[in-house]
Amino acid sequence: MTLIKSISGIRGTIGGHVGDNLTPIDAVKFAAAYGTWIKQQRQKENYKVVVGRDARISGKMIQNLVMNTLIGQGINVVNLGLSTTPTVEVAVPMEHADGGIILTASHNPKQWNALKLLNDKGEFLDGDDGAKILDIVEGDTMVFADVDNLGKITKNDAYFDLHIIEVLDLPLVNVKSIEESKFKVVVDGVNSSGGIAIPLLLERLGVHVVKLYCEPNGHFPHNPEPLKEHLTDISNKVVKERADFGIVVDPDVDRLAFIDENGDMFGEEYTLVACADYVLSRTPGNTVSNMSSTRALRDVTEKYGGKYEASAVGEVNVVKLMKKNNVVIGGEGNGGIIYPELHYGRDALVGVALFLSLLADKKMTVSQLRKTYPSYFMSKKKIELTPDLDVDKVLNAVEEHYRNEKLTTIDGVKIDFAESWVHLRKSNTEPIIRVYTEAKTQGEADTLANRIIAEITEIAKL
Repeated sequence: MTLIKSISGIRGTIGGHVGDNLTPIDAVKFAAAYGTWIKQQRQKENYKVVVGRDARISGKMIQNLVMNTLIGQGINVVNLGLSTTPTVEVAVPMEHADGGIILTASHNPKQWNALKLLNDKGEFLDGDDGAKILDIVEGDTMVFADVDNLGKITKNDAYFDLHIIEVLDLPLVNVKSIEESKFKVVVDGVNSSGGIAIPLLLERLGVHVVKLYCEPNGHFPHNPEPLKEHLTDISNKVVKERADFGIVVDPDVDRLAFIDENGDMFGEEYTLVACADYVLSRTPGNTVSNMSSTRALRDVTEKYGGKYEASAVGEVNVVKLMKKNNVVIGGEGNGGIIYPELHYGRDALVGVALFLSLLADKKMTVSQLRKTYPSYFMSKKKIELTPDLDVDKVLNAVEEHYRNEKLTTIDGVKIDFAESWVHLRKSNTEPIIRVYTEAKTQGEADTLANRIIAEITEIAKL
């Protein structure tokens, strides 16, 4: 099985051997390293960390280990219990906390879990801070409090409501228009915390909600990554219910995908495109997405006179470039919406509210809306890593082979052709090389991906 330690946190499969999997000892060590880092940031009387989790079967166990480790270091904990990644991000500054931890492995299957780490702004740690925590883990320099200085755990169940209030108070969220539109929407919450948060938001907006897999028991009814091949149930449900569209989120509710009224995918890449279209139409400005995201965002941004720029993959990289370029909206093509007016984190709740506002304004069906955007098609494939596969060697060989094309190497290798592109990079969350391509047709995108994979296979043999 697998344990992945990176600057963004620790992620692994439950059970097995210490150091090879996400065992209780690994969870405690990493939580203690984070707590040590928190206390190194500034000398003060009291420290506070917000902790929440998705509905994974292992969630309660990991959360109890993490919270009790922190109070053992004299750090007070605000326990949100079952929560979402963006809800914890919103809660950190509202609580005036020193940081936050979300227990979730995002789109990974149920055997996985992870500790995602936040700073005092409720944003993911940057590379420097993440590296410091890894050094603390390796150096085994964690210190714990004596018996008179232990921290305390306080439960707070209000943050779903508080998060929703923050979303509804945004000037661009047109609550009245959404209510008047009387939408009917099917929600697939993949039996995690999105099955609570998204219906609550929709009900506050006067939307008729049809729930599908909204029982937060951690038993994912399908692969939790919101891709077309995993979403046949909601596609059928939307058509059967004659709903206006369907909403799909991943287990920790930072990714968002839509199904149109015909049961077809709106396109996970086009979640950000549509939300950006709405925001830019009212507040023109710049946008950012990562290098593995569709060119359609660039096209929409330029239509409104703004500037588009691509960052390395990873939310922290997107946010850093968003701040530098003073963008009005950004995110990742995997359905991650980052709207700085609320906070600098991927947030499916704000994405839903912006999309509904756009739909109410346009007064058209979801399939009609999709046709208003430039059409690009993506292929998302992967190569499983083996111990004998030298990733750096492979990427260097690809770079050399395509040296006469437009190359970007800030994150793996991206090759921009005139009518298509391919991006190769080692995943931060799984032991794989991701192979993403985009072209004017699905066939061209798939052919390009398969050609590159065949080339990599040949390189690996050398």
